[in-house]
Amino acid sequence: KTDFINFISDQEWKSIEPVSSWFGPSSFLMSSMSALFQLSMWIRHCHGYLTEDIGIPVWGSYAVFALATLFSGLILGLVSEALETDWLV
Repeated sequence: KTDFINFISDQEWKSIEPVSSWFGPSSFLMSSMSALFQLSMWIRHCHGYLTEDIGIPVWGSYAVFALATLFSGLILGLVSEALETDWLV
């Protein structure tokens, strides 16, 4: 506590460089990292729901996530290709 009070009263905070806006808490990079962590927690919650509540074996839960990954990649690839070749325009 005294170190923090001395840090403020002696104005040692003036000698510290500010954080770059690229690494600031509200930057695009940090917001993306936060979204990835939230996604991983949601996937963990879904895995627990599938294995504990529904009773699917662990390998079955992994299979569900593998298929979801494949289908989402397929959809994203089709959308990307459609945007690239102007199918939607």
